[in-house]
Amino acid sequence: MELLESKAKTKSTYIYLFIAGIVLVAFNLRPAITSLGPLVGMIQEDVGLAHWSAGLLMSLPLVVFAVMSPLVPRIAILLTNERTLIIGLTALIIGISIRSIPTTFFLFAGTLLAGLGIAIGNVLLPAIVKDKFPHKFGLMTSVYSTSMGLVASLASGISVPLAINLNLGWQGAQIVWVIPAVVAILMWVSLHKSSSKDHKVLKQQTGTNSKMWRTPLAWQIAIFMGFQSFLFYVTISWLPEILHSQGMSMETAGWMLSFTQLVGLPASFFIPVLAGRFQSQIWLAFGLSMCSVVGYSGLLLGTSYPILIVSIVLIGLTLGGAFPLALSYIGLRARNAKQAAELSGMTQSTGYILAAIGPLFIGYLYDLAQLWTLPLITLIIISVVVMIFGMLSGRDRYV
Repeated sequence: MELLESKAKTKSTYIYLFIAGIVLVAFNLRPAITSLGPLVGMIQEDVGLAHWSAGLLMSLPLVVFAVMSPLVPRIAILLTNERTLIIGLTALIIGISIRSIPTTFFLFAGTLLAGLGIAIGNVLLPAIVKDKFPHKFGLMTSVYSTSMGLVASLASGISVPLAINLNLGWQGAQIVWVIPAVVAILMWVSLHKSSSKDHKVLKQQTGTNSKMWRTPLAWQIAIFMGFQSFLFYVTISWLPEILHSQGMSMETAGWMLSFTQLVGLPASFFIPVLAGRFQSQIWLAFGLSMCSVVGYSGLLLGTSYPILIVSIVLIGLTLGGAFPLALSYIGLRARNAKQAAELSGMTQSTGYILAAIGPLFIGYLYDLAQLWTLPLITLIIISVVVMIFGMLSGRDRYV
C-alpha cells in the first residue's frame, strides 16, 4: 500500500513539474521578439537600419519558424522532447546574447538562432499537451498561452525603461531575457530523467503524413494561423512607431504595446476553455475578428486619446484570443496526439510563411508612402481574411 502511495505521489510530482516545465518554455516563446518592437528606433539609429531592414529583422524569426516547424517532430523522435527543448532553449540563449552585439551581422545571426529556439517550443508544446493532457487540452492551452502572453506583455513594457532608465541600452535590455531561458533549461534537465519513456510514446504517436498537406481543413487552419500571426507580429513591430507618429512618446508607446498584450490576457485564457466546450468555434472567430477590424479602423480614423485607447483594447483582445484559438484548433481538429503533431508542424510551417511577410511588408509600405494610412488599411483587410478562415476552421470537423 505504501509503495502504491509512493508511486502515486511520484507520478503527481512529475505531472506538476511537467506543467511547470511547459509554462517555463512558454515564458520564452515571445520576449525575444516582443521586446524588440519598442527598441526598433534605438537599434535603427545605432546600427543604421532602414524601416524595411527593421521589418526584415522582425520577420526573420518567422521565416525560421516556417522552415523548422515540419522538422521539429522528427528531431524530437530522435532526441526526445526534453533534449529537443533543451537544444532549443540553448539556441535561444546564444541567439539573444550575440544579437546584442551592435553590428548588422550579429543582429541578424542572433535573431535567426533565437527564432530557431522559439520554433522548437512552438511546435512541440501543442503536441505535448495533447499527449499528456488529452482531456484537459483546452485548459492546458489556456495556461501556457496566457503565460506566453503575460511575459510577452512584460517584455514590451519594460524594454525602454531597462534601456534608458537603467542605462542598459538596447543591448542590455535584450540580455535580460536570457534569465528565463536558463531557468527553463534547468527544469527540463531535471525532467530529462524520464525521457526514455516519453521517447517511446513520441515514436508511437508522431510521424509524417503527406495527406495532411492535402487536407482543406488543415490549410484553412494554416491560413488562419498565418494571418492572425501576421497581425500580431506587425503590431508588436510597428504599433509603437504608429503611436509615436501621432504624438505619443516612445516610452509611453512601448507601454501601450505592453497594455495591448495585457488586455488580451483574459481572452488568451478563456478562449481555449470556451473553444473546448463547444463543437463549433465559428462565432468565437467572428467576434475576435470584428474586434480587430474595429480596432485597426480606430487607429486609422481616430487621433484622440480615448479612441486610441479603445482601439488598443480591441486589438489586444484580438491578438490575445486569436493565437490561442489557432492552437486550440490544432488539438480540436485532430483526433489524437499523432495528428496534432502533424497538424502543428504543417500549420505553423505554412502559417509562419504568411506571418513572416507582415513586418517586412508593412515596413515597406510605410517607406513607400511615409504615412501609416496605407499600412493600417492593409491590416483592416487582413483582419477580414482572418475572420473568414477562422470561421471556416471553427466548423465541427476533423482533419
